[in-house]
Amino acid sequence: MAPSGPGAALELRGIRKSFGEQAVLAELSLRVGAGEIVSLVGASGSGKSTLLSILIGALRAESGEIRFGGAAVEPAALGHDRPFAYMPQRDVLLPWRRILDNAGIGLEVAGMPRRIARARVGELFGPFGLAGTERRYPRQLSGGMRQRVSFLRTVVQGKPVLLLDEPFGALDAITRDELQRWLLEIWGAHGWSILLITHDIREAVRLSDRVLVLGAAQGRADQAACIVGEVAVTREIPRADGFLLDPRVPHLEAELHQVLARAAG
Repeated sequence: MAPSGPGAALELRGIRKSFGEQAVLAELSLRVGAGEIVSLVGASGSGKSTLLSILIGALRAESGEIRFGGAAVEPAALGHDRPFAYMPQRDVLLPWRRILDNAGIGLEVAGMPRRIARARVGELFGPFGLAGTERRYPRQLSGGMRQRVSFLRTVVQGKPVLLLDEPFGALDAITRDELQRWLLEIWGAHGWSILLITHDIREAVRLSDRVLVLGAAQGRADQAACIVGEVAVTREIPRADGFLLDPRVPHLEAELHQVLARAAG
């Protein structure tokens, strides 16, 4: 499945979600263009995890629409029938399965025989910097290498839209920098559309074409959230060497902090 034309790969229109009497999302709308990286930032508890759960089909919105490539995504579609692949914050690798089998588990869940799943993921171990780890167990890998396995497990499903939930949040600063560079490099080769959830303002500026801010909808007493701000990031900023030296970076970070502060009231 691939987006049709240069328009939106992923589009949400008027998504509403409540838990009992507690409204969480209110008329939330956003779009991610084909081949675009869009980050979503917001305070803890603002509804980011709820939104991802709706996208992967674990929760159902009370109203609103999810569209992919211009066509509606059926609410009843199971996760593997949706055009989205989800990577959680933690790698959640199974400790009793070797790395090769951990990387292919999503394909197996979707019905692919293990032998074929192993062959499919095995071809990507080199490009993903994992060559030589196939027979190892998760405990034998560093945190950064485990995240590479988790990312490989996500993209090998062949979905055109990736939903990344704070993929580098649990890593140290040096490893996070290394994997941010790596993500940009491998994204440049494949051109996925990515919706990235992050609490890291600098990471959002570095990785994204646009940064969306999730906060309380104006005029609502129940604090239900929607998109309250957007900051565009020019691709002229160097994303690897020279990123921190670019004078536009601190200005973009300050702008995002201001939008977040307004969203927090």
